[in-house]
Amino acid sequence: MHEGAGRMRVIGLAGWSGSGKTTLLVALLPILRARGLSVSTVKHAHDGFDMDRPGKDSFRHRQAGAQEVLVASATRWALLHELADGEPPLADLLSHLAPVDLVLVEGFKTHPFAKIEIFRPSLGKPPIWPDEPGIVAVASDAELPGCDRAVLRLDEPQGVADFILAFIAAPPLPVPDRACA
Repeated sequence: MHEGAGRMRVIGLAGWSGSGKTTLLVALLPILRARGLSVSTVKHAHDGFDMDRPGKDSFRHRQAGAQEVLVASATRWALLHELADGEPPLADLLSHLAPVDLVLVEGFKTHPFAKIEIFRPSLGKPPIWPDEPGIVAVASDAELPGCDRAVLRLDEPQGVADFILAFIAAPPLPVPDRACA
């Protein structure tokens, strides 16, 4: 799908903590890869996350003031970039990825891009989709009679993958303006 695929397609998995976003994402990755797509992921983390451990050289580099630290080995590399101006927009983060067919984004639930909401009524949290125009479908473990979006079965990742493939094959839709919602 790389040749002629144009810009990367992006779809998110959004929901409350404990809803199953990571579980679904991990189930989707091998399905989408088996269907021939190259896939990368972006994970939103809350303040204070760190991939580095105190005492490691890369941690010491950052603590000493390095703006960026690139760590490399024979099997992977990672770039740590310190931010002074707050969280960057998702588009800026995506620009750092190598081109792929699809980027699955976990989190960023209020950012304006297409997302599938992971919704479990048993969590006792309200659904996000009524107030978030970027939600294009809801994957749930319950019936959602009032939902005006596509409803997917959370326990059927093949069906969610089918939805994603159909979604990314369609021409991109503009995200509705929040003022019109």
